[in-house]
Amino acid sequence: MQPFERFKKLNTEGNLWFYILNLGKEEPVCDQEVRRLIFEKFGFLPGNLLLKTVLYRLRRDEYIKTEKFKGKKAFLTTEKGKEELEKMKQFTQDLLQKI
Repeated sequence: MQPFERFKKLNTEGNLWFYILNLGKEEPVCDQEVRRLIFEKFGFLPGNLLLKTVLYRLRRDEYIKTEKFKGKKAFLTTEKGKEELEKMKQFTQDLLQKI
């Protein structure tokens, strides 16, 4: 794998937490729609198993909470999750300033 390909993979699928927290920060997102929304908004398609694993861990650690939206299982980013999202954004900005 070439350096750019590895960099791209690590910053997309390797950081799926960031994208999920971002999607749910303003309104509930149906679990079934997450994969499609990530593709539409961010341009990559995460694997189903990886996506389910990350959603489970985010719920377990209370970074997202489960809600019903349009009669379906959905999630919304919690305040704890929003704080983590801001830390990730700040880290990325700081890193970009350094390179």
